Amino acid sequence: MPKKTRFKVLAVDLDGTLLDAHGNPHERDLRALRAVAKAGVHVSILTGRLYSGTRAAAEAIGVTGPVGCADGSHVVRASDHATLLHHGLRGEHAIAVRDSLVRNGPATFIFAQDAIAHDAQGEPFLGYVRTWSNDVRLTTAVGTHEWWTSEEGVTAVVAVGTAEQIHGTRDEIARSVGHAAQVAAFPIRRVPNAWGMIARAAGGTKGSALAFIAEHHGFTAEETVCVGDWLNDVSMFAVAGRSYAMGHAPDDVKKAATEVLPETGEHGGGIARAVEDAFGVRAGPGD
Repeated sequence: MPKKTRFKVLAVDLDGTLLDAHGNPHERDLRALRAVAKAGVHVSILTGRLYSGTRAAAEAIGVTGPVGCADGSHVVRASDHATLLHHGLRGEHAIAVRDSLVRNGPATFIFAQDAIAHDAQGEPFLGYVRTWSNDVRLTTAVGTHEWWTSEEGVTAVVAVGTAEQIHGTRDEIARSVGHAAQVAAFPIRRVPNAWGMIARAAGGTKGSALAFIAEHHGFTAEETVCVGDWLNDVSMFAVAGRSYAMGHAPDDVKKAATEVLPETGEHGGGIARAVEDAFGVRAGPGD
């Protein structure tokens, strides 16, 4: 029987938390999520992936409520795939980001309308970006794509290039767009000597999405539990009533969580342990 607890919502990260290196859910964790949902807890997902790359996991768990995608920039109701909230780069801000990318020349991937568009320059890096979505489209020139001027806006932009290209683009965007965008540059471990950049509209984080999802279900963020493993999970750790960092998470991520799990993303089991600890639910081998 579930133990008496103040927590009503559970949100989990995907890559490195629920999913293994091949994108498959760890079976023990999947059983735990199904069991805790059966016990009456509202289960959700908070991920950097687009919804098209999240949907299979939501269906495997049995999630019907809202899930937060693109690091909180897009919240979608899983039962009918309807958008509930979208923070997009629009108008002059989208054009300023586009122009900075064209001037500096990195390979560019536009995330919009639940898909990713790229041109020939992005071909060598498809293995890196495919984890975000299974709907990846080739276009003639990404700099002239119609999504830059769409009313819905651009959910995110990812660029891959040299350190000079990426830092130059990041600095230009910071000057031209200011607080209207979130921009981060980072070395890409999977691609030797390459740097990456992601730009999104301000306002959307995993933390803001978790608060939105809790309110959607009629609860406060203090009544939520979350599990994650990476720097983009820190914002949800900051608002959740209890947060669990996976064992392989960087030290800064572990410090931000209320609990640190011994399990890593390689073999899984971290979510199952968090479910038992926070909700008193243990999934049997056949659950």
